Amino acid sequence: MDERSLNRRYETIAWGAFFILLGVTSLLPVPNGTGTVGIGVILLGLNLARYVSKIPTSSLTITLGVIALAVGAFDVARAAFYLPMDLPLFPLLLIVIGVVWLARGLTGVRR
Repeated sequence: MDERSLNRRYETIAWGAFFILLGVTSLLPVPNGTGTVGIGVILLGLNLARYVSKIPTSSLTITLGVIALAVGAFDVARAAFYLPMDLPLFPLLLIVIGVVWLARGLTGVRR
């Protein structure tokens, strides 16, 4: 199987896992952040499969996977330990994406 077909297969599997996760978290009472952790695991797992198969990974989905995993873990911990903090997710996400793009522009790193 060529690289392009294999990458398409990995993406299809990741999308299937995403929709299953979305359905399960909608049907069952799961702790806050569980779905976000799952999305992070799916995105990082997709890139791990690409890496193992020597297919170029996506820095965007790696970044989003790490962010989702961290935010989800924070939400799970906050719910488990009744922490009164609230994390401003969207502004932090914008800042992280901006920092990644700025770093790329300054260092000249391109795919």
